[in-house]
Amino acid sequence: MKKILFFFFAFLLLLLGCTSQDYKPYNYQIPEQLEDGLKVSTLDGVKIDTLAIYKTINQIRKGRFGEVHSLLIYKNGRLVLEEYFPGHQYQWDGPRHWGNWVQWDRTMPHFIMSDTKSITSACIGIAIAEGFIRSEKQSIFDYLPEHRHFAKNGKEKIIIEHLLTMTSGLEWEEWEYPYSNRENPIIGIWFSGKDPIRFILEGTLEHEPGAHYSYFGGHQILLGEILRNATGMGIDEFSEKYLFSPLGVVNADWAVRFDNGVVEAAGGLKLKPRDMLKVGITFLNEGRWKDETIVPKAWVKRCTTPYKGNTNIRVPGTDSKGCGYTYSWWTQQIPTQTSNVNAFWAGGWGGQRIFVLPELNAVVVMTGGNYTGRDKSLKLLKKHIIFAL
Repeated sequence: MKKILFFFFAFLLLLLGCTSQDYKPYNYQIPEQLEDGLKVSTLDGVKIDTLAIYKTINQIRKGRFGEVHSLLIYKNGRLVLEEYFPGHQYQWDGPRHWGNWVQWDRTMPHFIMSDTKSITSACIGIAIAEGFIRSEKQSIFDYLPEHRHFAKNGKEKIIIEHLLTMTSGLEWEEWEYPYSNRENPIIGIWFSGKDPIRFILEGTLEHEPGAHYSYFGGHQILLGEILRNATGMGIDEFSEKYLFSPLGVVNADWAVRFDNGVVEAAGGLKLKPRDMLKVGITFLNEGRWKDETIVPKAWVKRCTTPYKGNTNIRVPGTDSKGCGYTYSWWTQQIPTQTSNVNAFWAGGWGGQRIFVLPELNAVVVMTGGNYTGRDKSLKLLKKHIIFAL
């Protein structure tokens, strides 16, 4: 009788699964043509393997890559795929950092987590081009006047480049603890009761600046404050004027600030996926959007070559290994059956990605909610999307 009941319930679950919405065949639709500067086309129109993409979308819908919220593909100057999926909004103190369950769509801003770091880097590059900052080789204390008393015991050697490449030599390491743990220094800042700039700079110098990679978003928080002191504008105002407004991005939301007003410039930005795509297109085009240079070409080049020693990095909780890290962008050569594809990307916790693929003339954007489950976005790119491209 137990065996009969087991097989009955197994058959019932199978029947219910086969009739669920997740298993309905995928119906491709060309992205909508909006007045946002993005031109659209079909997958066939840019010679993408449509069958491979259909299979990939169906696997996403079945949960094979965890919780994916959006997938956009841009190739040969056209947005050819724009798909949104149901999933959880981000909530730091929710179970698995999940809040409400929603159907994501193009109108909804998404926390882009550490993709924010790449945006902060772009703003520093623009600030140098505009003459607000002389060089990334300058001491960080040239632009932290209220914290110059920390420029001692070797810390005076820390330059802006070290913050961009996470090689300051300070003790902080973000990957040792989960993001629900106050021992994680990027979380600990909030509970310290201190000015976040002071908290970061009080850290012990454990390595010669420039010699050791250690992932910590405090580096970009410092960059945001450096930008404010150099330009007289917060990173929200500066990015609006020099980056987002030229791209036609409206309502970019620097949603997270500390009690004293310091912007969380490492992971607190919210953007819509189409706006993330515009950033990727700008970097694909060596800093240009349409006919205007937004980010200096030389800065984009620095974002595609790993900084000395920042190679063969494995990111915990993801399928990312053997990666390089440069001016707050990730890099990797991805092997295919015929050649290697050079990729660089902005990467954020939970599956937020802006992949730039110059040889394929393509940009791929993803958002997701895999904050505690394994993030498989790089596998999705390597095994499925690049194959289709």
